[in-house]
Amino acid sequence: MSLLPAIEIATAKEAQFAVIWLHGLGADGSDFVPVVHELGLNKDFGTRFVFPHAPYRAVTCNGGYEMRAWYDIISLEPHSRRIDEAGLVESRDAVRALIQRENERGIPSQNIFLAGFSQGGAVAYLTALTHGERLGGLIALSTYIPSQQLQFDEATPANRDLPILAAHGLHDDVVSPALGKAARDLLREAGYSLAWHEYPMPHSVCIEEVELIGDWLNARCGEIVGA
Repeated sequence: MSLLPAIEIATAKEAQFAVIWLHGLGADGSDFVPVVHELGLNKDFGTRFVFPHAPYRAVTCNGGYEMRAWYDIISLEPHSRRIDEAGLVESRDAVRALIQRENERGIPSQNIFLAGFSQGGAVAYLTALTHGERLGGLIALSTYIPSQQLQFDEATPANRDLPILAAHGLHDDVVSPALGKAARDLLREAGYSLAWHEYPMPHSVCIEEVELIGDWLNARCGEIVGA
């Protein structure tokens, strides 16, 4: 499998951590690049941010229009989605390839974080919690779980206690708060520990959320280094 094209930003010459951050439907890897400098990361934790571009594909719910998408969405309902699961698995495998490249560049899996917004968050949920090696953590923003069967049937013990930070906008009219809360509840019922935060915003991110992510990453990196 060829690697997804991506934008890379490193906070230090020598990276000891990596964050693979997946954008939402119709966006591209540049979408969250500006966030890096707003996170307030500890400079002692050299971190490589990888922002891959999803491939172009026809999206059924958007009239078959081709756009960057991690998988096809067949229909949108207020509290559910019908999706192409084969596309979801394909994207999971593509992200796994990016994790492997970071391993090859000297960053162990336990120092790698997955982050995703909206559709990218759905891929991050699936990839992180079904990955065979322990990861550093998972950041799920304004997102949902599109396939319970894939999510839980292929879950791995290695990431059963993975730290998860999830956040959602209370006024999100694209991915409803109900979908985000359903994912939260499913994971908690399955035994995952998930920190949940809500913000008075639409389908977007806000500065308070970005600051929270930065604090969380600093804390997690500190725990890993001190382990």
